This record gives sequence, structure tokens and C-alpha cells, in this order.
Amino acid sequence: MERQKSMEKGLLRKSLSIRERKFPNEEAFLETGLSRKSPREITKKAQNDDGECRVTATVFFSTFVAVSGSFCTGCGAGFSSGAQSGITKDLSLSVAEYSMFGSILTLGGLIGAIFSGKVADVLGRKRTMLFCEAFCVTGWLAVALAQDALWLDCGRLLLGIGVGLFSYVIPVYIAEIAPKHVRGSFVFANQLMQNCGIALFFIIGNFLPWRLLAIVGFVPCVLHVFCLFFIPESPRWLAKKGRDKECRSALQRLRGSDVDISREANTIRDTIEMSEVDGESRMSELFQRRYAYPLLIGVGLMFLQQLSGSSGVTYYASSLFNKGGFPSAIGTSVIATIMVPKAMLGTIIVDKMGRRTLLMASCAAMGLSALLLSVSYGFESFGILPDLTPIFTCIGVLGHIVAFAMGMGGLPWIIMAEIFPMNVKVSAGTLVTVTNWLFGWIITYTFNFMLEWNASGMFFIFSMVSAFSIVFIYFLVPETKGRSLEEIQALFSNSVQ
Repeated sequence: MERQKSMEKGLLRKSLSIRERKFPNEEAFLETGLSRKSPREITKKAQNDDGECRVTATVFFSTFVAVSGSFCTGCGAGFSSGAQSGITKDLSLSVAEYSMFGSILTLGGLIGAIFSGKVADVLGRKRTMLFCEAFCVTGWLAVALAQDALWLDCGRLLLGIGVGLFSYVIPVYIAEIAPKHVRGSFVFANQLMQNCGIALFFIIGNFLPWRLLAIVGFVPCVLHVFCLFFIPESPRWLAKKGRDKECRSALQRLRGSDVDISREANTIRDTIEMSEVDGESRMSELFQRRYAYPLLIGVGLMFLQQLSGSSGVTYYASSLFNKGGFPSAIGTSVIATIMVPKAMLGTIIVDKMGRRTLLMASCAAMGLSALLLSVSYGFESFGILPDLTPIFTCIGVLGHIVAFAMGMGGLPWIIMAEIFPMNVKVSAGTLVTVTNWLFGWIITYTFNFMLEWNASGMFFIFSMVSAFSIVFIYFLVPETKGRSLEEIQALFSNSVQ
């Protein structure tokens, strides 16, 4: 608590210094909502103002609309599992061709991720989400109308580009509009809605032909486009672009018409002004000592998230059930039934348990599930305990997907949206997002081949990665719950000093 107060005082002293250089006259201070009080008095006022930052209907609605894009992402991820048998039969695809189709979503995500930070910075968070849906709508139509593998892959690639852009802009937008005491839960809703999309396609994929399934994925994209016109732009992005009047208007709309937003607006502007002292950082300038710690955390979490095998397990759940002798239709339906309530639980407890605890618990459960799958497929290859193999397979796949949905799936994106200052958010966020999609593509493309080569050995490696993830999180990842974005920047600045 004392450390947090110290960080607030340090941030306010820096803000006051910049404000004095920019507005040397007393009248200018009064105009912007600040007075010439001591940092202690300002800090006391800031603490009293925290209670005014309530969660309004506008924040709820804006968050829901934003995470609806994640629902579209979940539909894309769940499509390849339910549609596998129908597509391979109708279009006569080999294992290699279907592996390309399944993994090309992550390849498209990689392409989208490369440009995600810059696009979100130039267009703004809201218009970037509209831009994403242009790719998603076109991609779903191409898949639904495909007559050969080329059109199928092109549609999936376009869908992936939109999903890759979404993966950056949605958590950043929500982190920039949500009050600090609920920011974790609201950003985690990103993962919740993604799980809802996966669950829906796991269920209806057992009954609908794959072309109709693609049309179902097209519908929420169109609805999302319509709803985006009714939410405000991110106040922090507006402040960064020097549009102070629009920033205050958007902030007032988010916090409520009867709330005094002057302190929060000034703090946002001051923090951006401090970050602009160093200028906008290019990718080459990102690898400096002052950014090393947050960069290690962001890249490390995304690297470990994908190397745990999460994308492969989700994309090819049906194949895993079939290999273990468990009915895939029953298995995917059970996953769909359980993963959404588990993700809802994660949304509720993320701001109570904290990021670190939930991350480590999620990695532990994923590691145990992967180890169980390793044992299960080991038994299957040697013909040992054939009656138990389907049960172990079901528990392992179910446990891995649910544990991932509860923590490791959404929390790295929350932390990514929190830890980088505005002047490096574009370059750092792009690098982190590219890391996620690059290794996601590697895992999803090679997953089926590794499954046929040595399924037991593959999942043993995944379990070891999850074990290492716990060590990484315990020693390197700080707790960010309950802190404003400005306080988190002060925390990392102090760690460098």
C-alpha cells in the first residue's frame, strides 16, 4: 500500500512539473481543473475521487460491443473442429491440406498482428474494429461458397487477418475505457465471449453442414458492425491525438453525466505528455533497458501460452477424441457446456484473486491435463488399459481447454493491454501480438503431424511448458489488479530505476 502511494505521488509530481512548464499562469491551471496545491494535497484529492469512478451502462454496453468481436474470433476457432469431416469429404482434402486450412487462420492472424498496433493508432480503436469486420465478413462468405481448397484457404486467411487485428485492439480498447477496479474482469470478458463462440460451434457443428456453419459465423459479424456505431472512442487515444475536447466528451459519456471527470482527464493527458517527451518509439528503439521488463513479460506470456499447445487442442479437439476412442460429438458438446461457465467464473474472480494467482492455477491445471493426455495416448500405443484410454482422453482434453479458458487464454491479453506506456504501445503491442500468432501458427500447422508421429511425447512436452510457465509467472509477472494504467506505468518506471 505504501509503495502504491509512493508511485502515485511520484506520478503526480512529474505531472505537476510538466503542467507548470506548459501552463505557467495560475489561470491556465484553474482552466484545466488543477490548482497549485502540494503533491500531498493532490494525492489526497485523487484518493477521494476514486470512489466517483463507477461502472456505468455506457461502459457495460461499450465493453459488450467490443467483445462481440471476440465472439466472432471464437466462431472462427471452433469452425475447424466441427467442419473437419464434412470439408475433407466434400472437397477430398488430405491431412496436410486440412492442416493448412486449420492453421491458416493463425497465419492470417500473424499478418493482421503485424499491422494491428499501427492500424489501431492511425484509425482509432473503434474504426479498427470496423476494419476488422470487413475481413471477417469477406472471409466467411468465401469459406461458405468455396468449391476447392484454394478458395477455402483464401477465406480462412482473410478471417484470420481480421481476428489478428481484433486480438490487439479489443483488449486495448476495453483497458482504456474501464475503471481500474473492474478492468481485469471487463478485459477477461474478451476470453469469455471467445469461448462462447467456440462453444456454439462445437455444439452446432455436430448437426449443421459446414457451409451453413460458415453462414452462422457470418451473422454475428454483421450485427457487430451495426453496434459499433453506438459506442464512444477510447478517451486515451483521443488524448494522444490532441483531441482534448472529444476526449473529455467521451470520458464524460463513459463515467456518467453527473461525475467530475477533470482529474481523470488531466491524469490521462499528463501521462501522455510524459510519454511524448521520449517521442513515439519505433520497433528498433523498443529494445532498451527501460522497456526490457514489460517486454519480457508480454512476449514471454504469449510465447508460453502458445507452446502449451492450447491452439492445437482447441482447433483439433475432434481429432483428439477420435484418437483416444471417445465419441467426438459427445466430447465437443461436453466441452461447450462447461467451458463458458468456467470462463464466466474467471471473469468474476480475476479482480478478486489477481492476475498472478489465476495465471499460475490455470497453468497448473493445463500441465496436469497435458500429462494425463500423454499417459492416455501412451497407454493407447502400447495397448495397455484400453477401457481407461477414452476416459483419460476426455478428461485431459476437457481439462486442458477449460483451464486455458479460465486463465491463460485471456490474462496475457489483459496484462499486454496494461503494462506498456502510450509511446510504445503500438510497437510493443504489435511485437507481443505477432509473437502469439507466429507460435500459434507453428503449433496449429504441426499439431496433426505430431499427433500421428508421437501423441504421448507431444503432450509431455506441453506439460513441461506449463510447468515452466508457473516458474516464469511466479518470479517475473507483477500483480496489476486494482491499479490504474498510470500507476502501472509508474511501477515499471520505478523498477528500472
